[in-house]
Amino acid sequence: MPSEKVLLKKQERVAELTEILSGAKAGVIVDYKGITVDEDTALRRSLRDAGVRYFVEKNTLLRFAVKNVGLDGLADVLEGTSAIAVSDGDETAAARILGEFAEKAGDKFNLKAGFIGTDIYDAKGVEALSKIPSREVLLAQLVGSLQGPMQKLAATLQAVVDKNGDAA
Repeated sequence: MPSEKVLLKKQERVAELTEILSGAKAGVIVDYKGITVDEDTALRRSLRDAGVRYFVEKNTLLRFAVKNVGLDGLADVLEGTSAIAVSDGDETAAARILGEFAEKAGDKFNLKAGFIGTDIYDAKGVEALSKIPSREVLLAQLVGSLQGPMQKLAATLQAVVDKNGDAA
């Protein structure tokens, strides 16, 4: 039986995790067993640069926290080695970075599950989310797709003005 002091620390940690998860827009749980220290350092750096918090946590504590915030479906994957990445901003940043890393790392790094808001995704769903471009890339694509027709319209109008200008 754990001492009261140890139990109190665990309860405080569950409360911290609950607060982190309730404030997060999205998150991804991964199995990180087998990656090297250099790979882990590079991964953590890229996640930090994207504003994503990434940490290893005990499955039992994380299980309590996900249940506290209503993400009960994530409790099923909390076995073995687990790390979680949570994002307060970009909903797809964690999935995108971890998905790319998982492709490079092979069998030693696996996506387990994830969430956006209250929607829970299995490993395949997280993999699909990882393929979605960032918000900035999507906006650039939108601007590019709008720019072409506007240039054609401007060229057409200029041609009409040039034609009518010569006739006058």
